[in-house]
Amino acid sequence: MNEDERRRPALSPSRAADFKQCPLLYRFRAVDRLPEAPSPAALRGTVVHAVLERLFDLPAAERVPAAARSLLPRVWAELLTEAPELAAVIPEPAEGGTDRIGAWLTSAEELLETYFALEDPRAVEPGERELLVETVLPSGVPLRGYLDRLDVDGDGGLRIVDYKSGAAPRESGESRALFQMKFYALALLRLRGRVPAQLRLVYLGRGGEQLSYRPDAEELQRYGRILEAIWAAIVEADRTGEFRPSRSAACEWCAHKALCPAWEGTPPPYPGWPELRGEAPTAPFGTPGGMMGS
Repeated sequence: MNEDERRRPALSPSRAADFKQCPLLYRFRAVDRLPEAPSPAALRGTVVHAVLERLFDLPAAERVPAAARSLLPRVWAELLTEAPELAAVIPEPAEGGTDRIGAWLTSAEELLETYFALEDPRAVEPGERELLVETVLPSGVPLRGYLDRLDVDGDGGLRIVDYKSGAAPRESGESRALFQMKFYALALLRLRGRVPAQLRLVYLGRGGEQLSYRPDAEELQRYGRILEAIWAAIVEADRTGEFRPSRSAACEWCAHKALCPAWEGTPPPYPGWPELRGEAPTAPFGTPGGMMGS
């Protein structure tokens, strides 16, 4: 894949899920790139995510709860250095008190404790962490995303692991989570020529839970056709400039509700997306270390 192709927009699991949920939300995030302040839960997930990634930089014997706890303030300090405004996201503690940052970091420690109850990192040697996967489907649909962890066994078998800072979802939410994991599985099938043996979701909220799924090649090919349909709809929406809103319960938490015509708002004029048609270069779509799903 040459540099020009790398720099064109591509479909990621989060943006594909956005378009399925609400085409206008997709436009706001992928085309207009409107800023969104993270929620406290999402920000906590980002910090925990980074701690778990760095935990595996340590020798196996040192991957213990105390080491993970010691990484928390360091990761948080580094985030604040890059984006000092994140401090304002942290809420006042529900129990009262003045140390809101300390209370928030304690809640992050609880997620780490749950992780250690679910998995012993001393017994795991990931093949890859924060792995960028990029490929193009035979139909020409570009895929790009970052997966949390890829485990590779002695026979080359693959296991995709994704950390979630929230509680395990109900059946409908599980389907949405697997949508993301199948994206990575399809990309790895294209890149490495084999179907991942297991997709594992590690939920750190409410006591923790692990959900595992075994995909097969035919299922992933069908999934690829879903992505093709989503991409075709995105291309058509760009052609017409019509990214229609879709009302749902999720609207209550949407950062762009005031701009949505479904809620009597007015979106900005559609700027067009020449990068989508290869008419101008743009920055790579997606960055590592994004907010964890909650």
